[in-house]
Amino acid sequence: MGSIPNAPSTTSSSSSHPQPLAPPPSTTTYKIASIPADGIGPEVISAGLRVLATLSQAFASRFTFAVTHFDWSSETYLRTGRYVPEGGLDELRNFDAILFGAVGDQRVPDHVSLWGLRLAICQPLQQYANVRPTRILRGVTSPLAACQGSAENAKKLDWVIIRENSEGEYAGHGGRSHLHQAWEVGTEVSVFTRHGCERLLRFAYETARARPRKTLTFVTKSNAQRNGMVLWDEVNAAVAREYPDVAADKMLVDAMTCRMALQPETLDTVVATNLHADILSDLAAALAGSIGIAPTSNLDPTRRNPSMFEPIHGSAWDIAGQGVANPVGTFWTCAEMVRWLGQPEAADMLMAAVEAVLGAGVKTRDLGGQAGTDEVTDKVCEEILRLGKERGFFVAGKE
Repeated sequence: MGSIPNAPSTTSSSSSHPQPLAPPPSTTTYKIASIPADGIGPEVISAGLRVLATLSQAFASRFTFAVTHFDWSSETYLRTGRYVPEGGLDELRNFDAILFGAVGDQRVPDHVSLWGLRLAICQPLQQYANVRPTRILRGVTSPLAACQGSAENAKKLDWVIIRENSEGEYAGHGGRSHLHQAWEVGTEVSVFTRHGCERLLRFAYETARARPRKTLTFVTKSNAQRNGMVLWDEVNAAVAREYPDVAADKMLVDAMTCRMALQPETLDTVVATNLHADILSDLAAALAGSIGIAPTSNLDPTRRNPSMFEPIHGSAWDIAGQGVANPVGTFWTCAEMVRWLGQPEAADMLMAAVEAVLGAGVKTRDLGGQAGTDEVTDKVCEEILRLGKERGFFVAGKE
């Protein structure tokens, strides 16, 4: 897929967590922290872990996953007053990656749950690059296909949106004063630092360089936001000079929404600030067919800290516990995690299995199908094993 550059080479690591089968000496064991959290999170993360175990089996245990579950959720918060216990972040640093479900509960204000769990992990662990690949999977219909003259171009929708994940409007600066008075004031200070802009933009240009088209669209709003976003523009201009082989253009964020809908084939790699990319990436997921299929990688490109991988759909309490949640976003998320861990062949095979199942019409309701979470998961696992045999990795009874 080429969506995340600089995947590591496979290296062996030990784990204190027992495995069902003793792996061969050459096996790489990846330590995964599982945080299902709220709503449909436990359902889709359970499905994702089944798929990961099957993927390991299909590759004849060339690699395995040692999974530790963390009961950090809104239920935990309501019981203890905290999402992340004391020392929790230090514990996470011992893992190779984090697989995250969704946070959000009707009993907890959204700003409390988001800052209490997801951002409480992303920011201290320096996961400053949020990467969201977007393309139209086989068997999924884009709403763009219904637009006059867009059906063919919709097939060319193949983007990776890179979101600054630590600053901007989500830096946590600001406050409120004169509470409950007519002159009450609330401020949200958008923070841009040269260091934060530069590291994210350099990652974006490296990503664009690694993709076949070598093109990048830089998104801004510096015509109206004349301080921090002018700095964002200036840093981009300086970084762009280091990448003469990457063809870059610049768009105001409002015009970008029109281009995404009307000229999707003109885009490839997109980089935007924290708030702008948050909004644009959800639009991208909808244009690709459903927010239920979209993945996210929260990366520390330095690899000093574990990166965190999550589907973008949220906790979706309206369907939680009904067995109808779309697990495809989690499967794609797992594929991105596997790629980041150094197994691109396995990631490609996982996505091939997902697309084969969707192409056969096994889809959840949000994609126009009737299948439930378990049925989609069962079919994807079956297809992974079939592809493993077809490609010569897996022999039944000898895994």
